[in-house]
Amino acid sequence: MGTFMLIVGIILLDQISKIAVRSFMTEGQSISVIKGFFSITYIENRGVAFGLLSKHEWVVIALQLIVVIVVLILFLKMRGKSRLFDFALAIILAGGIGNIIDRLIKGSVTDMLSFSIFPPVFNVADIGVTVGCALIILDLILDISREKKNREI
Repeated sequence: MGTFMLIVGIILLDQISKIAVRSFMTEGQSISVIKGFFSITYIENRGVAFGLLSKHEWVVIALQLIVVIVVLILFLKMRGKSRLFDFALAIILAGGIGNIIDRLIKGSVTDMLSFSIFPPVFNVADIGVTVGCALIILDLILDISREKKNREI
């Protein structure tokens, strides 16, 4: 139940933040939050990372659906492998669903988080996917380390 609530919570946070930006800003508008470092910048991304495939929205939707289905299958089949792995897959799944909702409803993804040290503008769903992927890599490294330690004993 906790994992389900985490997924729903991330999707809600993602969608609420996107609705707020679309409601109170115009596309292209930027509001400085921390001068020279962080701003809320409203853009609509019709492609994937860095706007790639922006002219092929159905390809992007199909690819995202495939990824979400694969992550869901992994989540259901490998659940319980480790708490870190479960958490990572849950936030990847939530992020993928959050961005698919945008694509299916609007044909694009609303992005708004902009840091001067990191050029692309992104959203809460993107954070889920990125952090989740990093955590899967960490979980893999920890698994390898544990296996190595067990072989040495």
